[in-house]
Amino acid sequence: MKIQKSIHVIQTDLKQFGIAKTIYDLAFRSSNLLAYFKILRCMALDTVDPSFLKTSARYDCKFLNEDELFELAKDRESELPRDFLLEALRNGDQCFGIMDGDKLASYGWYSNEPTNISDDLRFHFDKRCIYMYRGFTRPGYRGQHLHAIGMTMALNHYLNSGSKGLVSYVEDNNFASLKSVYRMGFIDFGKIYILGGFSRYLIHCSPGCEDYGVSVMRHNVAT
Repeated sequence: MKIQKSIHVIQTDLKQFGIAKTIYDLAFRSSNLLAYFKILRCMALDTVDPSFLKTSARYDCKFLNEDELFELAKDRESELPRDFLLEALRNGDQCFGIMDGDKLASYGWYSNEPTNISDDLRFHFDKRCIYMYRGFTRPGYRGQHLHAIGMTMALNHYLNSGSKGLVSYVEDNNFASLKSVYRMGFIDFGKIYILGGFSRYLIHCSPGCEDYGVSVMRHNVAT
């Protein structure tokens, strides 16, 4: 099964992004068999694109409350495990979702507090910004730009509430996500390099990260 999945990933990369990016992606995946290695491309968005503020009347676009989220989490296709929900809501994070009737078609999570990105690492940022993470669109709804629409609507809300804008990151070899966020207008401001093994990490943030207060740290441990 894993071999079939890997072959499918390679075929998809070749078709959509060409041989050079496919080799780059394979090199990343291979390196992570030996050690934890990530390059996070950090980016920001502070301008609303009006073209992403409109969608079909069939959809209900809104911030979801706690009761709604736990009810929607019963559907495994929503990919909202209970332990994640408990942690995110305890952190005060918000979920902006796009509903198709009683089905959660797409969503993204938003936080103004440092947020865990792994069991050991936490993403920090300027509290004047909002961190966007865990974007998801149900397979049957992909291709309609619902992720971009939901994120733009959330951005509009946060800007009107006095926020500086959104910050996020995409792994350097996630070409599909990079294509999506650039289409929305996200701008790169830096990179974070992470090399880890045996619960020890070397972390380097490029100079541009300072402008947005962005860093990655071990939980409760300065790096």
